[in-house]
Amino acid sequence: QVQLVESGGGLVQPGGSLRLSCAASGSIFSINTMGWYRQTPEKVRELVAWITSGGSTNYADSVKDRFTISRDNAKNTVYLQMNSLKPEDTAVYYCNADVRATRGGMWHGYWGQGTQVTVSS
Repeated sequence: QVQLVESGGGLVQPGGSLRLSCAASGSIFSINTMGWYRQTPEKVRELVAWITSGGSTNYADSVKDRFTISRDNAKNTVYLQMNSLKPEDTAVYYCNADVRATRGGMWHGYWGQGTQVTVSS
């Protein structure tokens, strides 16, 4: 089994910054793509950004030039640096990872428990 534990959420004023972290642990041989998603009561869960094991990245248009995703493969950890935060960034942020437990094994997707980000004055 694999666990993803997020941290770094909280309350911040508009224009402020936060850094989210997500550490994967458990039965891990390798991790492919890691990503961040977010969800509000009014919307379905949406992609924020993802990063491959090789460092290729992709961002939602709404966060481009404000958010930066990165990862530390040695620590099985992905980060999301969020700058110039807006009230519409308020959501629960979830970490996701594609993991396989053994060489040649199947890939499985795992989710973290979510961390609340609130942008408000």
